[in-house]
Amino acid sequence: MTGPRTFDVAVIGAGLVGSAIARRFGATRLSTVLIEARDDVGDGTSKANTAILHTGFDAKPGTLEARLVARGYHLLGDYAAATGIPVERTGALLVAWDDEQLAALPGLRDKARRNGYAECSIVDSRQVYHQVPDLAPGALGGLTVPGESITCTWTTNLALATEAVRRGVTLLRGHRVTAVRDDGTRTWLSTAHGDIGARWVVNAAGLGSDAVDRLFGHERFTVTPRRGELLVFDKLARPKAPRIVLPVPSKVGKGVLISPTIYGNVMLGPTAEDLGDRAATGTSEAGFAFLREKGAALMPSLLDEEVTAAYAGLRAAIDADDYLIDVDESRRYVLAGGIRSTGLTACLAIAEHVASLVDGVLDLAERPGLPPPPRMPNLGEAGPRPYQDAAAIAADPEYGRIVCFCERVTRGEIRDAFASPIPPSTVDGLRRRTRAMNGRCQGFYCGAEVAALAESGGRPR
Repeated sequence: MTGPRTFDVAVIGAGLVGSAIARRFGATRLSTVLIEARDDVGDGTSKANTAILHTGFDAKPGTLEARLVARGYHLLGDYAAATGIPVERTGALLVAWDDEQLAALPGLRDKARRNGYAECSIVDSRQVYHQVPDLAPGALGGLTVPGESITCTWTTNLALATEAVRRGVTLLRGHRVTAVRDDGTRTWLSTAHGDIGARWVVNAAGLGSDAVDRLFGHERFTVTPRRGELLVFDKLARPKAPRIVLPVPSKVGKGVLISPTIYGNVMLGPTAEDLGDRAATGTSEAGFAFLREKGAALMPSLLDEEVTAAYAGLRAAIDADDYLIDVDESRRYVLAGGIRSTGLTACLAIAEHVASLVDGVLDLAERPGLPPPPRMPNLGEAGPRPYQDAAAIAADPEYGRIVCFCERVTRGEIRDAFASPIPPSTVDGLRRRTRAMNGRCQGFYCGAEVAALAESGGRPR
């Protein structure tokens, strides 16, 4: 960027929440910029969560989070159908392993009803093992949550950001906001690539949201990075987890779950460790030991399966039990902070809520002639992928040329990723768009060819 540029609205943070908010403002006549510190959208907290589409059955009734998760569940479900974001309606089962947990099930069912979700049912141990036969012995009963689903957080984030760009939003990657200056009519955001001016600013910076909030003169919360480590088991383990298996929540948190993934694997985790380092996304020996101990207690046979990958994500935990979404009209500033892992489900409802807070101050009337939602490439195992599509291969042989054999990723998909409105800037970004190198060999066999294709912008040499 060669000189200062000005916009009506600047959204800081291109994760799920920021991308959804930018998409919402992009539907208006307002000029909008989406500013991301990292080199890709969804490269922070949003890329490494449990990827569950929540009904909101277990949210704290009466909170903003409960309301927005319940609303977002339906909004994101509809958006996924329109854009091709993969969703599997697996359902979930909370399992009670002792008398105290069993006694808690009626209260959890009643809590779900207070949150507007009336589909939960209490089942006995026989029904528990009918639903998930590979569970460890000793389960006393359970609570079904048939609406809980699995989805793809990568595709969701990319779809929202892509639609924002197609609606005219300017996306600036690699632009970390380091300072703020208010001239009375505009706020100037300083970055290493120049200043960006905006009439209004929305802070959706995730792990950095408290730091940005302080730039606007507030001292109201501190983000504590909470590391969640997960183990990902091979696709051969998938029959063991036909649905999401949840623990009965305790005073110390929701605990470790077992979940199928949209990519055909099984996931065990997460841990919950508060850290001081906001970049500590590495896994740990202690985390692995903890997860193996929990896995042995929940489903011993799962530990006989091969571990394909392990990863860790950082959640933006704050010292409050609700989202922190607020407007400072004097500074023309909106904060969307304290958004935990439920932000995947709630992102579109959060965008809707943020818009309602400034409607009337800003003209949010939808402009005519908006482009249709983007149609995203399918990364899920439940639907057909290009290597299985004879018609697609006949029309374009590149969809029949597999590069990554573990995940069945083709040269055509890699080429398409680089030709998209938001092409990857790194090999990791390409992973999130195609699944390349995410399989059993973790890029051992295909890494060189994938790297060469990435270097050439998806074009074979």
